[in-house]
Amino acid sequence: MEERWRLCIDRLEEIKEDPQLNEPFGSYFGQVASFLLDIGNLYEKALAHENVWNKETNEKLYQELQEECYVNSFANPSYAVAKLGKPLGQLLSCLYSELFAMPAFVAEGDLFEILIRTELFVEAYCITKGMQEEQEKIDEKELLEALSDCAYWFLYDYLEEETEKRVGEKVDPAFDFAYRLIMESDLSDISYLYRYGEYIGENQIETAKLLNAMSYAELQKMADTYTEGYRIGFIKGNKDLSKKEVVNIMYPLGFEQVVKIAIENFKNMGLRPTLTRTAHSIFHRRGLGISGFYTTGPNRQFDYDHKEDEALFLDKKLLNRRLETLQNAYENYKAISAKHAGPALIEVFGEKNFVPEDKKEACRYNSKQQKLAVTYSIEAGKIINSYIPGEERSFTIIAFPIPEIGKDYQAIMEETIALNTLPYEKYERIQQVLIDALDACEYVKVLGMKGNRTDLRVELCKLKDPAGETKFENCVADVNIPVGEVFTSPVLKGTEGTLHVKQVYLKELSYENLEIQFSDGMVKDYTCTNYEKEEQNKSYIKDNVLSHFDSLPIGEFAIGTNTTAYVMGRKYAIENKLPILIAEKTGPHFAVGDTCYSHAEDVAVYNPDGKEIVARDNEISILRKDEKKQGEAYFQCHTDITIPYDELGRLYGVTKDGKEIDLIREGRFVLAGTEALNEPF
Repeated sequence: MEERWRLCIDRLEEIKEDPQLNEPFGSYFGQVASFLLDIGNLYEKALAHENVWNKETNEKLYQELQEECYVNSFANPSYAVAKLGKPLGQLLSCLYSELFAMPAFVAEGDLFEILIRTELFVEAYCITKGMQEEQEKIDEKELLEALSDCAYWFLYDYLEEETEKRVGEKVDPAFDFAYRLIMESDLSDISYLYRYGEYIGENQIETAKLLNAMSYAELQKMADTYTEGYRIGFIKGNKDLSKKEVVNIMYPLGFEQVVKIAIENFKNMGLRPTLTRTAHSIFHRRGLGISGFYTTGPNRQFDYDHKEDEALFLDKKLLNRRLETLQNAYENYKAISAKHAGPALIEVFGEKNFVPEDKKEACRYNSKQQKLAVTYSIEAGKIINSYIPGEERSFTIIAFPIPEIGKDYQAIMEETIALNTLPYEKYERIQQVLIDALDACEYVKVLGMKGNRTDLRVELCKLKDPAGETKFENCVADVNIPVGEVFTSPVLKGTEGTLHVKQVYLKELSYENLEIQFSDGMVKDYTCTNYEKEEQNKSYIKDNVLSHFDSLPIGEFAIGTNTTAYVMGRKYAIENKLPILIAEKTGPHFAVGDTCYSHAEDVAVYNPDGKEIVARDNEISILRKDEKKQGEAYFQCHTDITIPYDELGRLYGVTKDGKEIDLIREGRFVLAGTEALNEPF
C-alpha cells in the first residue's frame, strides 16, 4: 500500500499542474487534486507524529464546504452540473463528496481507506485524459459510461472490506480509536476535538468549554441519568442484561466529559463500549440519520445534496452484494454480536431550522430504486436482528442543547439537565390515572384548534382480561429520556382522519403545515407547504418521513405529559428546536412506521401496576408470523409527529356504551387526578 500511495502522490502532483486537460475537466481535476494533496501532506505529517490536529488545519480541510465557498465548489451538484452537464456533473460531484470522508481516515491512520479513494480519483483522471488524447473532442456520453463503470466496480469490489470494517466497529470493542481518544486525552484542553478529523465548529468548542466548567457531580448526574435509563430499559423490557457484554455509544463531539463517565458506568454493568463514527461514505451512508459519534457539519445543504448519491449506481446486483457482504460480516462477528446489548444515544438540539433547497441537480432515487432501497432496509434489518436479536437488546436516548440554540444556551442546558432528572414517581402515578381511563375506552378522538386541522380517530385494542392486561405503557425515564408519556400500538382498522401540525422539526428537517391523511391506520395522502410546487412537497415527505415507502402504518399513539418541557420550550422560544425525544412528551403524538415494540412484540412487558401491556402488535407487525408475508412486517423506521398543547382542542376517549371521557381540553389536562400536570403552565 505504501508503494501504491507514493505513486498516487506523484500522479496527483502532475494532475494539479496539468495544463493540457481541456476545460471544464482541467478545473475539476485540478481542484480535487489540490484537496487530495492536502490530505496526503496531512497524512505524512501525522505519520511522522507531528501535531497537525489544530484549528487552522480543520478550517482548511472543510473550508470548501462552508456556505460561501460551497456555491462554487464541484462538491456542490448544482455547480458541477452547470460546469459539466447533468449526468457527468452528478457523478463527479459524488466522487468529490466521497473524498471529504478522508480527514477522518487520516486521523485514524487508515491508509487503506485513503488509498482506495485516491486511486479511484486517479483512475477517473486517466480515463478522461486518455479520451482527450484519442479524440479531438471528448464524447461526454462515452466518458460518462466509462467513469460510471469505474465508480460502480469500485463500490461493488470494496463492499466486502468496507462492510466487514463497519460491522466490526459496531460490535467489537477492539476497534478503539474513539475510546482511546476519550480515555487518554486531557479533556480540559479542548484541542483534543481536532484529533477526530471531523469538522469542529463553535458548537463543539463551546459545548466542551461548558462541560469543562461544570463540577464532576453535575457531569456525573448527566451520565448517570443516561446510563441508568439504559439499565432500567432492560428491566422494564423483561430482558437479561447479564447476557450482554457490549454497548454501542453514539454521541455528539464536545460531550466527551459525560461520555467518559458513562463508559465507566457501563463497565460497572459488565459492558464494554464500541464507539463508531457516523457514516460519511457512500458505502454506508443512508439518508441523514445518525449512526455513530457525530458533529454538526459545516453545511447541512451539502449533506442533503448527497444523501441519495447511491442512485447513480443502485441496481438489483448491487443490492444483493450489499446484503451478501452484510450477512458475511455479521457471520464473522457472530459470537460478539450475540453479546451486543444495543445502542445508547446522546442527541443534541438547537440547530437553526433547516429547510433544504431541493436541487434538481442532486441525485435522487427513481421509483425502482426507491423500492430497492426499501427492500435493502427490510432485509438488512432481518439480518441484523438474526445476529443481535431484538427481543434481547434495548436502547436509550437522551438529548442536550448545543450553543447554536442562542444566548440562553447555558440556562437551557441547566433546565434540560433538570428536565432529564424529573422525579419519575410523580409521573408514574399520574400517568396511571390516564391509562386506567383509556383502558375503559374503545377509541380515542383527537381534535385540533387555533388553525390546527387535526381530526383523528384512533382505534384501541380490546382487553381479554382487564384485571391483568392494559392497553398503554406507563413510560417514565428509561429508553426515552425525559419522563412523560403513555403510549400504545393502535389497531389499524378504524383508525381514520387527518393529522395536522403547523410547524414541526423531524430528523433535522423543518416541515410547515405537515398534513397526513389516514385510512384504516395507513397513510393515504400527505402534503406540506415548504415548497411552492405540490410535487416537491410530496417528494420531500415521501423521502424523509415515509422513508421512500408508498405508505406506512400508525405504529404508535401516545399522550405526552411533560408540561415542564413544553413550558421550557415556550420560555426560550425554542419549541421548534426541541428534538422529537423531548417534543413527543409535549402533547399527543403519532408515529408512522414500526411499532414501539418492533422485533420484540413477543416479549411480555408489564407496567408498574403489574398489568401486561398487550397492545404490542398491529395488523402489519403480526405478519411476521406468516411465513409467506414475513417480509411485510417491518419497515425499519419510526417517526414521531407531535401536536403541541396549544394546538390541541380536545382529546377524549369513547367507551363501548358511547360515554365520552375527556383527558385534555384546550391544551389542559382535565381528567380528575391529572390536574398537577397543569402546574407548569
